[in-house]
Amino acid sequence: MEPSHPGALLRETIIPALDTSIKDLAAHLGLSRVALSELVNEKRGVSVEMAQRLGQAFGNGARFWLALQMQHDLWRAEQHKSINVRPLEWKGRTAT
Repeated sequence: MEPSHPGALLRETIIPALDTSIKDLAAHLGLSRVALSELVNEKRGVSVEMAQRLGQAFGNGARFWLALQMQHDLWRAEQHKSINVRPLEWKGRTAT
């Protein structure tokens, strides 16, 4: 099952719970409306700076937002890209 994009959490849960607009939340976060709208509409991912802003605003820390983005990105990469790298040998053992 595909992990949700962080923008979906903002769009479907947080913004409605706050009863606010993208414009007002963007202003609170110190972002342009366009930047937040692109995140909410899943056209951009959460950067480190965005994660810091969201984490401070919602009190859940930047790592929470980066973890959501990483889970989403990694799942998508695993579904769409086939990367095969032979394991390295470490002093007679195969790395796992």
